[in-house]
Amino acid sequence: MSLNRSDVISAIAGKSGLTKAQADEALSALQEVLLESVASGEGVKLTGLLAVERVERAARTGRNPRTGEEIAIPAGFGVKLTAGSLLKKAASA
Repeated sequence: MSLNRSDVISAIAGKSGLTKAQADEALSALQEVLLESVASGEGVKLTGLLAVERVERAARTGRNPRTGEEIAIPAGFGVKLTAGSLLKKAASA
């Protein structure tokens, strides 16, 4: 099972004393900060929780799985998420 946005907002409101509307605004603000930072090439580190950074992907040659034909895959960008120590510890508990 996983939490959806509404579940996360309710949990934040319950743990912080914020209203659900305030928790939703805070979560939306965090989302905006992450998106803007990654789009500009700047990483975000939430110590102990996670690190998010934009990474470059080199151009490469791939294969069409149906036909076996070689195709050129252009260079581009991806996102790298790294779990922090607290998140890793929670996953192993």
